[in-house]
Amino acid sequence: MSCSETDSATLANGVLTIDVGAVVANYRTLVAQVAPARCAGVVKADCYGLGADRIAPALWQAGCRDFFVALVGEGLALRDIVGPEARIYVLNGLPPGAESAAVSANLIPVLNSLAQCRAWKDTGLPAVLQVDSGMSRMGLSVADQQALLADRDLLESLDLVLLMSHLANADEPDHEGNFSQHADFLAASSLFPSLPRSLANSAGSFHGDRFHLDLCRPGAVLYGIEAGPRVSGIKPVVSLQGRVGQLRDIPAGAAIGYGYQFTADRRMHLATISVGYADGWPRSLSNRGAAWFGEQRLPIVGRVSMDSFVVDAGAVPELAEGDLVELIGPHQSADAVARDAGTIGYEILTNLGRRYHRVYRFSAGGAS
Repeated sequence: MSCSETDSATLANGVLTIDVGAVVANYRTLVAQVAPARCAGVVKADCYGLGADRIAPALWQAGCRDFFVALVGEGLALRDIVGPEARIYVLNGLPPGAESAAVSANLIPVLNSLAQCRAWKDTGLPAVLQVDSGMSRMGLSVADQQALLADRDLLESLDLVLLMSHLANADEPDHEGNFSQHADFLAASSLFPSLPRSLANSAGSFHGDRFHLDLCRPGAVLYGIEAGPRVSGIKPVVSLQGRVGQLRDIPAGAAIGYGYQFTADRRMHLATISVGYADGWPRSLSNRGAAWFGEQRLPIVGRVSMDSFVVDAGAVPELAEGDLVELIGPHQSADAVARDAGTIGYEILTNLGRRYHRVYRFSAGGAS
């Protein structure tokens, strides 16, 4: 049995609204910011949890031609979404045995090791070479770079179209690591002088021309996340509302939630919100986060549980069961929620679950 859009919203525990127009506006801001470098779109993790099937086509229509995913499976799914002409890069490279799947979907692997280079060399298809510039995560070490240069047969069999690395401290623009990584990457690029270069991620795209090089790879800022102190001109993309499941009054001395971590010191009017850590609302917000109703902040009292949390609703006697309260929106961004939870906005977005009713907006200029 199916239900209408209105029924779906009414039945859901909350409403997650995603402004695709704002994503497009953010992309256009970044295009202008990094020009004349090309601007890619990082759409891994289902566009940071927001829905690649809706967002990636809009980015394509806005002129994006370079898309980065993390995994082969993401690349296969994206190919069906954006069509045959898009350039789809797989950041984590290919696990052994995945080469034929990548070839069939015309994916461009990021080669992070000599083993990946050897496994790809007979395909004759484009690939990206990643070098480790100081993050010790993905990419060829200096020794591996030298070994690749020494193996002329291997090097000449690879159709390399880009050299890349990744900044570890881009969200701290004055961190020495940015400058040492930049220098090490330029040193590596001198060994492969014919290759276009890509170093800047979201925050790095706001570090100036010397970090832009030939291709920038913004991700989080497309989706309205604060990626660093120099990021500007980015529109919010997400709003989230949770539904009031129950209202109750408790006397002084009554405990609230698992573990009795909060005890009322007075008579209290409470609202139970039907959202919990199964929906990506962090347990670490227990006794420290909040919801909003109108202009009133409603502090969380007690622990956040799997499917619900409780707020002090004494300041809003007009609140009714079934009403929606703001969890992410004008009064608190995903980054503000993240700060309360002791994490980052990226984690908040990517953890938002599938139980919300999702609304996709296509505003002309994005959210204001």
